[in-house]
Amino acid sequence: MTMQAIEPNQNTPTGINWRRVTRHPAFSEYRRLNLLVAVVNIAILFLGFQNGDWISNGSFNLAPIANMALINLSLGILIRQQRVVNFLFWLATRIPTSWPLWIRWGAGKVFHFGGLHSGGNVAGTLWFAFLLFAMVWNRTNGAALPSDMTLWLSAIMVGLLSAMIATAIGPIRAKFHDEFELTHRFAGWTILGLFWAQTISINNDNGTPLLEAPAFWMLCIITLSIVSPWLTLKKVPIKVTKPSNHAVIIKFDYGDTPFPGSSNSISLDPLREWHSFANVPSPDETGYRLVISRAGDWTGKFIDNPPSHVWVKGITTSGVARIETLFKKVVYVGTGSGIGPILPHLLARDVPNKLIWSTRTPRTTYGDALVDEIEAHTENPLIWDTTTQGKPDLSQLALDAVRETGAEAVIVISNQKLTRKVVYDMEANGIPAYGAIWDS
Repeated sequence: MTMQAIEPNQNTPTGINWRRVTRHPAFSEYRRLNLLVAVVNIAILFLGFQNGDWISNGSFNLAPIANMALINLSLGILIRQQRVVNFLFWLATRIPTSWPLWIRWGAGKVFHFGGLHSGGNVAGTLWFAFLLFAMVWNRTNGAALPSDMTLWLSAIMVGLLSAMIATAIGPIRAKFHDEFELTHRFAGWTILGLFWAQTISINNDNGTPLLEAPAFWMLCIITLSIVSPWLTLKKVPIKVTKPSNHAVIIKFDYGDTPFPGSSNSISLDPLREWHSFANVPSPDETGYRLVISRAGDWTGKFIDNPPSHVWVKGITTSGVARIETLFKKVVYVGTGSGIGPILPHLLARDVPNKLIWSTRTPRTTYGDALVDEIEAHTENPLIWDTTTQGKPDLSQLALDAVRETGAEAVIVISNQKLTRKVVYDMEANGIPAYGAIWDS
């Protein structure tokens, strides 16, 4: 097949395609939400100085500063809670396909809520740093409070929060992913404990009953949010099918069949690392499957020495492709094991679709049974064997598929580089496109 360069739409008299600017990853919905959180907090900060909310009689008013830290951190934590995530996806997908495409296009970006997660946590950390400065200022200028205990607890919290943010920075997170996971898990638990100790210490300083403090009730909600997935932790047996040294398919025989567009996390060492994979129903059977391909040290060890049991926790959680129901027809673009998150939608047939799947030797790598299942559940799939056909221009293939089928959107399940390229190329041409964003 001969590939031709994608010709962007020309939407202005000068020939400038503004979508190539506005749809650039630098201006993604994730970053816009980040910016929104920052702008709101900066506005509140300046208004507070103007209205005297933060300082009176030469001393800082600690309570409103502490409240802003708590509000932002609560936003950052709760927006990632599994039930909140499922609710956000449920709410976004209530929009009917009869509504204008531009509304549905925007609603489909619901998975960018991570911008509120990172924005809230960064802002909360900065407010906590401001609170620590205000505490030290007040003490330096002769105030008896806060106590030494409150000061030390606050200082340690600011240090740990700063460490969590530092390890979450893109390049650092990519290079030291294991360290990022461990820092977020153990530092996060430590901060939660310190948060409780600090709240009790502050209330002791002020002589306020703990149950009358808003921070106490907010901490109860945050603690329940963090603890709840761990209350379901269990070790379950799996059945492993290994079609090749590049991939395995694992089968679970417990629980209800998960909904299309969902994922579950599994672990071999629950205190160290968790890995999320899309749930693939097993037609006419209970349970579900996960497709795991070799993509790093953990998956490589899993494939080479498949375990008999894995740890699971939490609830089935919505993923990117669940937004398919916002559209009358979609094009799925997948590479390698990216077929895993796509297959549930092919099986469900809730939305007409066109599949483009690029992978090396599909039948050898993933087995005849899986490929036959794919071909049986979607019309005329384009399965591109990179071993014999070379690497395709997935953007061009997707654009051709949209034009040929009249699909309204493209959903991409691939690696970071290809996902960002295809999503950008499609949206620069006025086609809604969706794929994982590799952010917090």
